[in-house]
Amino acid sequence: MPEEIEVYHHLARLAHQIIREGFSSAAITPGLTTTEDLEWWFWQKINDLGLRAWFSPTVDLQRPKSSPYQDKVIRRGDLLHCDIGLSYLRLNTDHQELAYVLKPGETEPPAGLRAALARANRLQDILVEEFKVGRSGNQVLAAALGRMRAEGLKGSIYTHPLGFHGHAAGPTIGLWDKQDGVPGQGDYELFYDTCYSIELNCRSQVPEWDNQEVVMGLEQDAAFTRQKVLYLDGRQTVLHLVR
Repeated sequence: MPEEIEVYHHLARLAHQIIREGFSSAAITPGLTTTEDLEWWFWQKINDLGLRAWFSPTVDLQRPKSSPYQDKVIRRGDLLHCDIGLSYLRLNTDHQELAYVLKPGETEPPAGLRAALARANRLQDILVEEFKVGRSGNQVLAAALGRMRAEGLKGSIYTHPLGFHGHAAGPTIGLWDKQDGVPGQGDYELFYDTCYSIELNCRSQVPEWDNQEVVMGLEQDAAFTRQKVLYLDGRQTVLHLVR
């Protein structure tokens, strides 16, 4: 309903604010803080705000394979990824965002990581452009993946309805292990004024990391309206920076 979508903007803003603070020096001390420490920080922050997490927050990292460190301590030059969901006013959010931990002397992430995020954003664009009322989730998936491959992108789509349940009633648009369609759940049709968690990943080689493949996992909540697919409180188009 339109009234619920209005509330959803507020809830998504809360989620974005929590992620923004978590992906900063307020929560991370490079060389000391671990991904598990940051997960507990998110748990505590959500609790302090009187909200509820509908699943356990997760944090993971990627770094060059040439790094001498292969542990879970967050270090400068790392690419961080989180997955966080909130429950508030009976509605649920589901977000995945990314951050880069700046090295001394850096003011922005390496160009290869910025380009990788841009390709993931492009895959988001392709997906939401295929949202058509009356289409099934499997039809949306097939059309989006076809365009993705035609543009030379490598990725996976696993988008789901969102609402009173984190994985709500409505069409499933791919699963991480079912990129050829989801029997049953993917056969439901799209209706206007429904919400979805636009969840996917795009894989790119990063020149600065010896052409190592990096996975950009993104998830942003959006409403499918008669005008367009509208991201709730916007979407991530630049990496968070941990200074």
